[in-house]
Amino acid sequence: MISVVIIGNGNVAHHLEKTFLKASGIHVSRINSRSLNDIPKADVTILAVSDNAIASVSLKITNSFVVHTSGSFSMEALQNKESKGVFYMLQTFTKEKEVDFSQVPFCLEASSQTGYLLLEKLAKSFGNKVYPINSAQRKALHIAAVFVNNFTNHMYKIGNDICEKHQVPFDILFPLIDETAQKIKTLSPQLAQTGPAKRNDTETIKNHLELLNQEQQEIYKILTRSITDATR
Repeated sequence: MISVVIIGNGNVAHHLEKTFLKASGIHVSRINSRSLNDIPKADVTILAVSDNAIASVSLKITNSFVVHTSGSFSMEALQNKESKGVFYMLQTFTKEKEVDFSQVPFCLEASSQTGYLLLEKLAKSFGNKVYPINSAQRKALHIAAVFVNNFTNHMYKIGNDICEKHQVPFDILFPLIDETAQKIKTLSPQLAQTGPAKRNDTETIKNHLELLNQEQQEIYKILTRSITDATR
């Protein structure tokens, strides 16, 4: 039986607790990061707190093995005095949306081999994709994730704004979005690229720019130039 304490009250803490409760061989408890006076002893203490709180919260913990769930902060951000590690799940989490952890990549790091094996056992209790990833690699992964997730989602937002302005249903674009996401599973992103920027279709690009507001034009020009440069 692995004992786990989760500290945090956000989306990651919510989904971790919910999933650990269903897993066999794990005893889990969760406390709010503001209530650190009586932290239960545990084999693994998981800090699912904001990045800026990792140092201050970990400093107050005396448990033997403390890990955080951040993609952008190094393992050394933890200020506890004993073993430390990282239990990073490369996925976007919202409380209202169920997560299939069997498809979530677990990026693990620990200050000792014993600690790593414990995290690996914990991840494999409900996940299938486990990777040893050091702090430098994880930081690069997190930046890549911002591009493919956060920035891409903002592109959806801009596309939705354009559709609303011209009274076109945004869901007309759903099959295109789905096909693009599926395509890069078999082709490299560069080979999957299509559109006026790749074709250097200057007349279409000009027509597009005339429909956009100033901020949208700036984004369009930057992305168009980047695509054009990548295809030379």
